[in-house]
Amino acid sequence: MLQSLCHTILFKWLGWTAEVTVPHRQKCIICVAPHTSNFDFLLGELYYTAIGRRAGFLMKKSWFFFPLGAFFRHIGGIPVDRSRHGSLTDQLSAQAQQASHFELAVTPEGTRKRVERWKRGFYFIAKKANLPIQLFALDYKHKRIVCTRELLPSEDFHGDWQAIMDYYKAFEGTERHPGLFQIEQAETYTP
Repeated sequence: MLQSLCHTILFKWLGWTAEVTVPHRQKCIICVAPHTSNFDFLLGELYYTAIGRRAGFLMKKSWFFFPLGAFFRHIGGIPVDRSRHGSLTDQLSAQAQQASHFELAVTPEGTRKRVERWKRGFYFIAKKANLPIQLFALDYKHKRIVCTRELLPSEDFHGDWQAIMDYYKAFEGTERHPGLFQIEQAETYTP
């Protein structure tokens, strides 16, 4: 029933479409960009529930207060405490290797503000756990959820990162927040 409701809301009421050509995986990293609005989270949850799948997601620890904390954990939220110095990528890659099912959605910009350098954690989780990265884009201009590219991290970080940036060049953030989405420039392509 929830799946049907989410399908109706996203595709019929809100008028979005999906162009997804990559296969569904039991284990993968789901890279989602642009991330320029809180509405991105709602779209992602509606889409993934509408197709009958469930993914974990990383979120600032400050959002996990009562009663929202219980709700976010229930739907797959993983609180991230940026003040703690520990390797979240190591923890998550170990968890991915041990699990029979591991889908983790990550917004590499790390915030809804304009950034010059994307977070690399999703890439290194995928590399350490030997998982494919599925590149999902929220195309607000055409109201499409797009994923036509999957990448398995190689030994060539620069080449992989260039492929990710090239994929996302075709997309832009919400019309209400023009200029917040920024593709990373080649001179910053360091691990």
